[in-house]
Parts: sequence; structure tokens; C-alpha cells
Amino acid sequence: MRMRNKKNLIPRMEKCAAVQVFVPADMKGHWADLLPGCQEVRAEMGCGKGAFTAGVAQAEPDVLLVALEKVPNAMVTAMERVCAEDIRNVRFIDTDVVNLPDIFAPGEVSVIYINFPDPWPRKKEAKHRLTAPSFLAMYWDALPIGGRIEYKTDQSWLFDWSLEQFAALGYELREVTRDLHADGPTGIMTNYESRFYAEGVPIHRCMAVKTREEHAPLPEEPRRRGREDTVHG
Repeated sequence: MRMRNKKNLIPRMEKCAAVQVFVPADMKGHWADLLPGCQEVRAEMGCGKGAFTAGVAQAEPDVLLVALEKVPNAMVTAMERVCAEDIRNVRFIDTDVVNLPDIFAPGEVSVIYINFPDPWPRKKEAKHRLTAPSFLAMYWDALPIGGRIEYKTDQSWLFDWSLEQFAALGYELREVTRDLHADGPTGIMTNYESRFYAEGVPIHRCMAVKTREEHAPLPEEPRRRGREDTVHG
């Protein structure tokens, strides 16, 4: 379902232009220059309305958080939140995650956040999942050795599938849990996560760490064998 267009979207985004990067390729290899005293650069793959974005940035003011979001109607809310709270260590990019190699230099990003991505449940859609091998290879290139992905989802089948993909490419899995908030709220939540927690939906989380220089070879693309509507897989 497409999000309804926000009223006065363009003027609202223009008011927040100070926190948006319009030509991210120009910043490749130089993101830390945007924040005096920057200790590290992190990236969020799909920031939505920005509750998590703002929370992380406020908690760690010496970290520059680069938030990617391909839906401007969601991103404008995140931008307004950051501007209203005078958070100065966030930058937003209106782009798709597939453009990651054009945005960050190798090893430039210490942490990549993937929170509640679209599940793409059919087998033929698997390549669109943000934990598909082609995406994991992009993250690998952007991370230094010791860098990590922090991943959360409410979809148990997607979590299991993602764990397999992480391991197959060579990431080291750490802090794997299938009920993050079992003993009460833990860490900074997204808007979705707060709602799920209130409803008693278990949140699955893990860290995937790059511990060596080269990742395992990417799997070959499966040959098309007619229509595939099978869910998950």
C-alpha cells in the first residue's frame, strides 16, 4: 500500500534542507567531515518516520548517522522530528539501498541498522529482501573489519532466512535473540517496534559482524522455472 502524499510535502522538505544531502555521491569517503569531532559514521537502511533515528543520534552525539529512505512521505516526518529537536548529527538521503556503493567508500560505515524491512514473502521476491546476498555484499564492502549490521524484525520466518544468509556470506552472528523485549523494553525502538511491543509481538534481533577481509562467493541466481507464488522460501 502506498503512503498517502503528505500535505505540502515539498515545502516541508525544503524547510529541513539543512539535514538532507542531495548529492550523496559527493560525500563518498568524506561523511565524517559533516560532524566536527565525529568518532564514527553509521547508516540506517530505511529510517521511516525517524523515531529510532532521532533516538540513536541523541544518545550518541559524536556519531554521524546517515539515514536512507526511498519514501519521501515518511522521510519528511523524520526530518521534521530531527529539526524540531535540534539534532545535528543526522543526515537524510532520499534514495534506495541499491545505491549504497555510490554513497559510501569501502570501510566508511562502522554500523548498519536494518529495522523491520519489507519482508517480500514470495520466493520470487527474495532478491528484494534487505538481507538477500546481493545486499549483504554491499554492506560488507561499506563496513570495516569489526563493523557490524544490527538487524531487527517481527517476522520469524524472515529472521531464520536472514540468519542463514548472514552465515553463508561469512558474517559472524552475535547476540541472537528471538524475543528482544522479553524482560522489558531494550534499547531504542522504532515506531513499528513500539506498537509491536504493546501488542506482545516478539521482536527478533541479531548482530552480524564482518570479521575478515573477503566474503564468501555470492550464490548463483536460480533459473526461472515458471510462476513461483510460494510464500517465504
